[in-house]
Amino acid sequence: LGQIYDPEIMGFRPQRFSLASSKSSMTGFLEYTPPSYRSSVSSRPSFTSIPSMYSIGLPSPPPSSSYNSGFISQQKLRSTAPPPPVFQYSPPEIYDCILRQLTIFHDRVTSMSCETCRLRDLCALALVDRRWDRAVRPQLYHRVHIVGNESPLQAKKFRLKSDVRLKLLRRTLRERRVLAQHVREIKVPRLQPDGEVVEEQTLSLVASLVMACPNLEKLVGFYPVFGHSFDRLTYALSTRARLKEHVWIIGENSEITERSRKQVPPGLMDLEQVDRFLHLHDAWDSLSTLFLFSHKQGVLERDVFVQTLRRLPSLQHLCISNFDVDDFDDVTLQTLPPLQSLRLQDLEGVTFWGLSEFSRTSSSQCIQQLSLIHLDIKYLSAISNLLLRLSSLQRFTLVQESSPEVGAGELVFQPVIASQRLQYVHWDILLPGSANENLAKSIRAGGFPSLRTLRAPSDHDGLLQMVCRPRAQIILPSDKYSKAYRASNESNPDSPTQTLFTARKQAQRRIEEARKAATFTIVIEEDGTVQEVIDIEGFMGTIGSKISYTLDSDVAGSDNALIDFPDLVEGSKEVASRDGCTGLWNASHHTGKKWWNHTERYRYRPVDLQRFF
Repeated sequence: LGQIYDPEIMGFRPQRFSLASSKSSMTGFLEYTPPSYRSSVSSRPSFTSIPSMYSIGLPSPPPSSSYNSGFISQQKLRSTAPPPPVFQYSPPEIYDCILRQLTIFHDRVTSMSCETCRLRDLCALALVDRRWDRAVRPQLYHRVHIVGNESPLQAKKFRLKSDVRLKLLRRTLRERRVLAQHVREIKVPRLQPDGEVVEEQTLSLVASLVMACPNLEKLVGFYPVFGHSFDRLTYALSTRARLKEHVWIIGENSEITERSRKQVPPGLMDLEQVDRFLHLHDAWDSLSTLFLFSHKQGVLERDVFVQTLRRLPSLQHLCISNFDVDDFDDVTLQTLPPLQSLRLQDLEGVTFWGLSEFSRTSSSQCIQQLSLIHLDIKYLSAISNLLLRLSSLQRFTLVQESSPEVGAGELVFQPVIASQRLQYVHWDILLPGSANENLAKSIRAGGFPSLRTLRAPSDHDGLLQMVCRPRAQIILPSDKYSKAYRASNESNPDSPTQTLFTARKQAQRRIEEARKAATFTIVIEEDGTVQEVIDIEGFMGTIGSKISYTLDSDVAGSDNALIDFPDLVEGSKEVASRDGCTGLWNASHHTGKKWWNHTERYRYRPVDLQRFF
């Protein structure tokens, strides 16, 4: 072994060479000592023999047959490279779990973060190494939420006047089709006030963005009014075969309004309008959630309802709201397909008779969540038939002003209403009547063995609170900052109301009044002498009950118990954001303001459509 050394050409690096003869061969390491630059030209380099190498303290080779025969194995030099990162050999599930926890941290209601901060953290993780980049990229583009105002510096940098982020995103998705495959959900900024018509330029831009995402499932936070006329966004959404949910806001149409003055329905929609609306659903074989809402007397006739629902084979969750009696009535209700969740709201054509008949249909047996909002049901027998015959029902919501009563001449047996599988009940009857009393008696009679949660904002006499598990405190610390705080102090506390703040205040007052009276007294005696007397305070509720009495809102911070369409389509908070996120919550980062600071934007929280059921 040896090294051919030339100081003029290269530095010294140990290499292996071989000395061979006809009788024997030897391979090994020889230590080379280069000549000194200051020595004379006649100086010669010297080699140190193999035994002398190991005599100076180097580790000796392990004994082997090759060594005994003259072969000396090469010593492996210890690697000076740093150890591999801890995540280098971790399975993909570890990366996914970390990214899910990061998303939960940014999305929770109490978080001071926003969508811009979440994307910034994901980008930082993607820059760690290639493994993190492969894990982050699907999460980065799976949910694309663009919220709030544009950055002036960004608009100046790219020389764009408006919609800078939308245009940059569209360009990226068009140029890199692999990234576009990951997009499942898009949220576009809502920058026009409520009630204003969306500009055609904005609709076209959003439509082009939808067309760039072949696997799109949701378009959230942007629900323009559909007036039975062609627009690019509606057409683009109709071509997305994997769309999971859609919200129709049916608006007025000048042609339909003109016909309504001359004729009575049906027939207000012409054949072209009917065909256009029906063909928009042809590719939605995966659609599972559908909302139909009439805005300012929007028209969608009965036949259109029936044919539309028949074109959606995967439909499981349906919400119909605010339609006229000529559009949706008891007859249309009987034609609904099998569903898991159904919400009927502000429908004049739906009566107690139609609900009773609907409970007898085979399609109603699959319903697990049923919500009846402002239908003005007159008789309690209709509700009793629904709860008794819907064998799969687990959640039930009833909200109306008048109290449903027992019909004249009907025999009453307890429990009046009952359900074996019902787990959650929202019962809100604004005006006092016998409905609350009948429900409380039915619970005491064992009519709801599986019931675990009861929410009753209009519990006038506390009858429903009494049959539930006792609570020490029901009012929230944040209630004193509620908008209804001053209004509740000025108004009569005994007046019926649907405001959750007042409902919690009344429930807390009943709890405190019950504590004043002693439930029972414990007397401790010793040798006939009373040592101590302990009075056990009273409570509001029933010991041993499995039902939890709650007065929490569907939307955090709201004074209304139920989530409604304004919570879904309202964009005023995003348009005029106050005290938005600028990244200040992360100001302690060591890189300073350059890292955490961004344009002030609204802290948008996604609204899950499943909350409506």
